[in-house]
Amino acid sequence: MSTADLLYSDTEDALRDSVRRLLADRCPPESVAAMYDQAPADFTAVWKALAVDLGLAGLLVPETLGGAGASAREAAVVMEEIGRAAAPVPYLSSAVLATVALLKAGDEQTVGALADGTTTGALAVGLATAPGRFAPSVRLDAGTLVGTVTSVAGASAADVLIVPVEGSEGLELHVVSAGAAGVTVAPVLSLDMTRPLSDVTFDGVASTRVDEGTAAEAVRSALGTGAALLASEQLGIAKWCFETTLAYVKERKQFGRAVGSFQAIKHRIADLWLEVTSATAAARYAADTSARGDSDAEIAAALAQAYCSDVAVHAAEECIQLHAGIGMTWEYPAHLYLKRAKSDQLAFGTPYRHRAHLATLIDLPA
Repeated sequence: MSTADLLYSDTEDALRDSVRRLLADRCPPESVAAMYDQAPADFTAVWKALAVDLGLAGLLVPETLGGAGASAREAAVVMEEIGRAAAPVPYLSSAVLATVALLKAGDEQTVGALADGTTTGALAVGLATAPGRFAPSVRLDAGTLVGTVTSVAGASAADVLIVPVEGSEGLELHVVSAGAAGVTVAPVLSLDMTRPLSDVTFDGVASTRVDEGTAAEAVRSALGTGAALLASEQLGIAKWCFETTLAYVKERKQFGRAVGSFQAIKHRIADLWLEVTSATAAARYAADTSARGDSDAEIAAALAQAYCSDVAVHAAEECIQLHAGIGMTWEYPAHLYLKRAKSDQLAFGTPYRHRAHLATLIDLPA
C-alpha cells in the first residue's frame, strides 16, 4: 500500500480554476434558484460547456477510448466545484456513475459516446442505494425489460439509460435509449431540485446487454466511486458555507462591533473551521485511494461519507443561522446549499449506514 497524497497537484489546481470560472459565469446563485420556479431553468448549456468545452465528461475514461485518462482525484476536484456552486448538472450521474459502470462492464462503444459529451447517461439505480446493497427491480420478461426504478438521479437529462437487470443467471447490465418505446421517465418532487430525480418505468423495452458476467461488480464499483466522490461535493458545499459565513460575520456590525468579534460567534466559526478542515482530509483520502485502487478505498469511502455528509449539513445550517434574517430569505442562496447538503446526506446510504459498514470493514465489535 503506497502513501496517500492529500495535497492538490498543479494540474488539479488548474482544473479547479477552469471549472470555477465557468460555473461562476454560467451558473450564478440567482440562476440556480430558478430551478425552483414553476417552469424550472434549463442548464443543458452549462452541462455541455463542462462536458464538451472543458472535456469533463470523459475525465475518467482512458485516452484509448476518447477520454482524458484522468483519475478519481481530478474528478473529485470537479465534484468539489460543483458542490461549491450547487450546480444543477448531471456530472455525478453521467460522468461518474454511468461511465464507471460501463467501463467495468467493458462497453467501449457507449463509453466513447459519453466521453465526448455528445451523449448523457444515467445509471438506473435509486440515488439512496448504498454500495454493496443493490437489489435489481427490473427483470427480463420474454427478452424485454419490465420494472420500475425509483428516485434515479439524472434520468430526465439522459440520452441513454444503463440498467441493471435481473436475468436468468444473475445480474446483467443493459443499455436502453431514454426515448425508446416503453420507457417512461417521470420526474418526482424532491427537496433538492438542483439534482432532479425521476422514477423510471420499463414496460416491455428492447435493450442491449453490454456486460460479460461482470454486471454485479460494475454496479458495485460505480456506487462505490460515486460515494467516494460525493464526499468532495459535500466538501465544496461546506467550504462555500464556511467562507461565506466567515466573510459575513467580519462585516456585519452590531452594537458598533463586527459580530464575528463576539466570543460565542468566534467559537462557532472555530468549530466549523475544524470540521471543514477534517472533511478536507477525509474527502481527499477517499479520492486518492479510489484513484490508486488502494485496498483502503472502501474504508476511505465509508469514512468520508459518514463524516463529510454531516459536516456539509452542519455548515449549511450554521450559514443560515449566522447570517440571521438575511439567511432565511429566498433571495439569499444559503437555502440552496442546505437542500443540496441534506439531499447528499441521504445519497448512497445514510451516515448511520456508512458508519455501520465501516465498523464491519475494520472488524469493530458491535
